Amino acid sequence: MSAVFDTHAHLDQIDEVDSCLDRAREAGVVGVIAVGTDMPSNENILRIAERWRGFVYPALGLHPCHLVGFDAARISRELAFIEDNLETSYAVGEIGLDYHKRTVTDVPKEFQKEVLGELLSLARRRQRPVLVHSRYAWTDALRLVVESGTSSAVFHWFTGLAGVLRGIIDAGYYVSATPAAEYHEEHRRAVRAAPLERLLLETDAPVWYGRAERYQSCPADVLRSLHATVELKCESEDTVATYTTRGARRLLGEGVSPDNEEVS
Repeated sequence: MSAVFDTHAHLDQIDEVDSCLDRAREAGVVGVIAVGTDMPSNENILRIAERWRGFVYPALGLHPCHLVGFDAARISRELAFIEDNLETSYAVGEIGLDYHKRTVTDVPKEFQKEVLGELLSLARRRQRPVLVHSRYAWTDALRLVVESGTSSAVFHWFTGLAGVLRGIIDAGYYVSATPAAEYHEEHRRAVRAAPLERLLLETDAPVWYGRAERYQSCPADVLRSLHATVELKCESEDTVATYTTRGARRLLGEGVSPDNEEVS
């Protein structure tokens, strides 16, 4: 059984999350990065991670789609909560930009960029990696991350332009493969093009996947990300699992579970 790492899951949105995590562990998942999207979400993520120490690694974030109606005071409270709890957290995320027309109607691009800039500054100051949402905003998201001086970042579920992908790789950042790599052509192209040493696996659970047959994901479905990546990269399952799990450990840095044995 290959040891795999789910580097992006919304555990606070999953019903019966403890049973879900038990199934993931039984399936060979050795760790899950649990991402937050706003203060209530971050609080919940911290509670789940406390119950699952050494398996769930919390990341505290402020998702661009959750900024509707926020004013400066609310942003300050959100940032203060993240900073106050980073001592027990491993990353800042989910953060980023979302240029979908429904989002920018309620959250203008410039406001999104201002908030992302503050979050990136916080992450750099506290030396935490960032987990980046960049839907239809790939160029701006990469530019802001690079300009912030952030040393470690993941552009999760990447479906963007080939030139932006090259910029991500050249900057030493990661992209991640989801179960959508089974069928989504833009995502498949990105996973195929990314070098294994810059590729991670994730589920974005509890997102729904599939076309002919739909299913709601959980962290155990990171095995579908693995198998899709194996097919796209023409590599063995052990090779892809080794590279991506090693990448997840490097992203998290000190304090990851000793069960995740380093591979030279």
